[in-house]
Amino acid sequence: MTFFRILFFACLVILTTKVSAQQKEGNIVEYFGKEKVNDVSEGEVIHLFKEGLILKTTGVSFSNASVEYDPVFADFLNNASNSGISEGKEVYDSFQEKSVKWEKLAIVENGEFNDPFLRRNGYLYLEYTSEEEKTVLFEASGHTKVLINGLPHEGDHYDFGWNLIPITLKKGKNTFLLSGGRFPRIRARLLETFKPVEFTTRDLTLPDLVAEGSESLWGAIRIINTEDEFFKNASIEVKLNGNSEVIKIPAVAPKYVRKVPFLIPNPKDLKEGESVTATLYLKAKNNSIIDTASISLDVKSVYKHHKNTFLSDIDHSVQYYSVAPSLTKNKENQALFLSVHGASVEAVNQANAYKQKDWGYVVAPTNRRPFGFAWEDWGRLDALEVLKHASDLYKTDAQHTYLTGHSMGGHGTWYLGATYPDKFAAIAPAAGYPDLLEYRHSFTRNMDDEMAQRRFGMSLADFEQKLNPILGNGKQEQMDAIIRRAGNTSRTLKLKENYLHYGVYILHGDSDNVVPTFLAQDMRERLGKYHNDFAYYEYPGGEHWFGDESVDWPPIFYFFNRREIKKDHEINNINFTTASPGVSKGSHFVSILQQEKPFEISNFKFDRTENGFKIATANVKTLSIDLKAMGQEDLTEVFIDDQPITLESSDRLFISKVEDKWQIIDQPEASEKSPLRYGGFKDAFRNNMVLVYASKGSDEENKWYYNRAKFDAEKFWYRANGNIELVKDTNFELDDFEGKNIILYGNSSNNAAWKKLLKDSPIQVSNGKIEIEDENLKGSQYGTYFIYPNKDNAATSIGVVSATGIEGMHAAYANDYLENGTFFPDVMVFDETMSKEGLEGVKFSGFFGNDWSIENGEFVWNR
Repeated sequence: MTFFRILFFACLVILTTKVSAQQKEGNIVEYFGKEKVNDVSEGEVIHLFKEGLILKTTGVSFSNASVEYDPVFADFLNNASNSGISEGKEVYDSFQEKSVKWEKLAIVENGEFNDPFLRRNGYLYLEYTSEEEKTVLFEASGHTKVLINGLPHEGDHYDFGWNLIPITLKKGKNTFLLSGGRFPRIRARLLETFKPVEFTTRDLTLPDLVAEGSESLWGAIRIINTEDEFFKNASIEVKLNGNSEVIKIPAVAPKYVRKVPFLIPNPKDLKEGESVTATLYLKAKNNSIIDTASISLDVKSVYKHHKNTFLSDIDHSVQYYSVAPSLTKNKENQALFLSVHGASVEAVNQANAYKQKDWGYVVAPTNRRPFGFAWEDWGRLDALEVLKHASDLYKTDAQHTYLTGHSMGGHGTWYLGATYPDKFAAIAPAAGYPDLLEYRHSFTRNMDDEMAQRRFGMSLADFEQKLNPILGNGKQEQMDAIIRRAGNTSRTLKLKENYLHYGVYILHGDSDNVVPTFLAQDMRERLGKYHNDFAYYEYPGGEHWFGDESVDWPPIFYFFNRREIKKDHEINNINFTTASPGVSKGSHFVSILQQEKPFEISNFKFDRTENGFKIATANVKTLSIDLKAMGQEDLTEVFIDDQPITLESSDRLFISKVEDKWQIIDQPEASEKSPLRYGGFKDAFRNNMVLVYASKGSDEENKWYYNRAKFDAEKFWYRANGNIELVKDTNFELDDFEGKNIILYGNSSNNAAWKKLLKDSPIQVSNGKIEIEDENLKGSQYGTYFIYPNKDNAATSIGVVSATGIEGMHAAYANDYLENGTFFPDVMVFDETMSKEGLEGVKFSGFFGNDWSIENGEFVWNR
C-alpha cells in the first residue's frame, strides 16, 4: 500500500455501509451521503475546459518545513500577464532534483482531467480566450487553489463540486493555474449566470425540524453576487406550511459568494418521519423578490437522533451538531458524551453510530466540516461552542461530561483532553493518534531503503533529508525554532501531564493499518509510567473501522459511568500544562494569565495543605487564583515556588513575578496580553472577524488587496463553513464593529483604516518601506503578517496582511494560516523569496512582550 493510499484511507473512518474502509475506492464524499454536485442550476455552462497542460511535480503531502512555499505559483504570480507556460517548458522539481516539462492533458469521458500526478502535487494550466470582457462563474472541483489571471482563489480540495467564483474575464486570453487536491482529477467549467444576484443551494446548512417543538431554527444558504457593487439591505423570507420568518441578511461584497444565516419556522403540526419543503425568498431593500429556492427538511423527534443548529460566536455562521438523546426523557443533570468524528465523517453519521443511552446525551460536533481542522484551531473552538450549547440546552451535569472520538476524532480526544483537562471526567480515544504531525510521519518510521526506493524513487537517507531540510546557518536555526514554537499548542505529548486529571480508556483495532496500532501501544507505555487510572483494549482482528462498536463500545461507557469531575472545593492537587493561555489558560480555580516566554511550555502544580496551599511553576509570569471557588477558609500558609505569600482578604488573587519575586498585584491591565487576546497571528481569526481591504492605492494594489481579502473569506467558507464580512476601508467605522476582530489588508499608504487602527503599532508598513521600531526595510519586495491589540476593546485584535509593493503582495499570497498544523508567531516579515524558498525568505519573526511591545518581546532577525 503506497504512502498516499495510507493517508487516503486515513479519511475513511465511519461508513454508512458495513464494507470496510480498506475496500473502498473513488470519491470519499460519496461514502457518507454527500454526493458531488454535478448539475448546474445557477446558470448555463458556456465552456467546459477540455485541454490543458499538466506539470507532473512530485513530493509528499507534508514536510517538516516550518514555512510552506510553492515556487510554481510564485513564478506564475510574478509573470501572470506573460506566464510563459507552454508545452515542453521545463520547471525544476526540487523533490526529484530534476527538470520536468509541461505536458498536454485532455479530459476523459466524464468531463474531468484525470492523472495520478494531479493528486496533491501536480499542477494544471488552462487558458480561455474571451471575445469580450464579461462576468462569469468559474466552477472547478478537485483542486487545492487556483490563480485566475494572477489572483488567488480557494479550491475544492475534497471534490464536493461546491466552488463557484465570480470573475471578470478579460477580453482576450485568460489564465488559470490550479494545484492538485486529494484526488487525481480536476473538472473546470465557466457558467453564465441567469441573474446578477441569486441563491445557490450547493452547501446548505440545515437543522432537523422537531415534531415536539415550535421555535424557529437556524439555517444557512449561499448568495452569489456577480455585480461590481455590494448587495445590501436585503432579506430572506422563509415560508413553511403557512408560517413564515423574515431576517435581514448581511451585505454580500462584489463578485463574492457568501453563506448567510436565515430562520426557518417550525410549525406545531409536523409529524415525525415526514419531509417538508420550505420556500426561501431573496428580497431586495424595496421588498421585491430577486430569487427563490426550495429546501427539503426532515422532521425528527427531539427524543431520537437529530441535529441542532446554532449561530457561532467565531464568525456568526450557522453550524450544526448531532445528538443521540438520552432515553430518560425530560430529566436534567444527566451526563453528556462529546463524541468527535473522524476525517470525512459528517457529525450526523457520528451520532447515528451510537445507540441511545439511558443516562446521558451523545453530542457530535462538526469540526466545522467533515475534514475541518483535525479538532485543532477552529475545530477546537467548534467543539467548545457545541459543548456549551448542548450542555445549556439539555441542562446536563458538568461533573459528568465525557469525551470520546474515532480516528481523527481519536486525535481530537487526545488533543482536546490534554488542552481542556478540567472539562471532562474521563476520555476514550478510539483508533486515535495523539499528535497530528507525529502521525503524519508515523508511516515512515519503519521504512527501509527498499520501501523508500519503491515509493519515492530515492534512498531512505535522501527521503528523510527531503522531509527535514538542512538549515543554512545559525540565524535560520533560530528563526526556524521561534516559528515552530507557535505550534507548541498542537504538540499534544508536551501536555501529557494533563491526562492526570481524569481516567483514560484507549480502544484500538489490533489490525489497524490506517492509524497504526503501535501509536496506541506507545500511549499505553507512556501512561503506564505516571498514570494510575487508564484502561487499554485492542479489539481482536479489528481494522480501522469494525462496525459501530468502533465508537459505541460498551466498556467505554461502563468506564465513564464510574468517574466524575470533582467539585473545586474537593480538589487537593492539580498538575496543569499549557503552551498558550490564549488556547488553554488553566484548570479549575488556577489560571495562567501570562507566560515569561510566549508559547513555550508552561506548568503549575497546585497542592492543597492543611493551612493553605503551595504552587510550583515553570515559565509563568502571572497567575490568577479563584480563592472563593477553591473553598478553603484557612489560608495562612501559602507558597508560590517556595516563596511565602501573605494573603489579604480577597475572593480572587492576582500574582505576578517581578525580578524573580512573586508579588500580589491588581488585575492586569486589559491592554496587556491575556487569555482573551494572546496571539499568535492565527488568533486574529477567531472573534467574529471582519476583513477590511485597501482602496486608496493604485488600481493594481486595490484589485490585489480586495481579492486577497476575498481569498481568505473563500477559504474560511470552504474549510470552516464560514460567514465572513468584507468591508471597504473608506466605509469602515470602528463603532460599527465593536467587539469584533479586524483583519486589515493593505498598508498605511493605501488603506484608509490603517491610522484608525494601527497608528500606535511598533510595526508600520507603507509603500516601499517597513519600519520595525528603529529598523527599516526598504523596497517593494517585503510582506508581513502580524497581530496587534485593538486598544479600543480589551478582547479584540487586529490582524494585518500587508506589503510594501507588488512583489511583497505576491510573497504574501498564501493563507495557510487558515489551516491546522501551521505555525505563525505574532509577527512574520518576509521578502519575495519566501514563496519560492520558504524559511530563507523570512527576515523577522517572533512574539510581542506581554505589553505588546517589541522591546519586551522575543524576536529573531535573519539578515
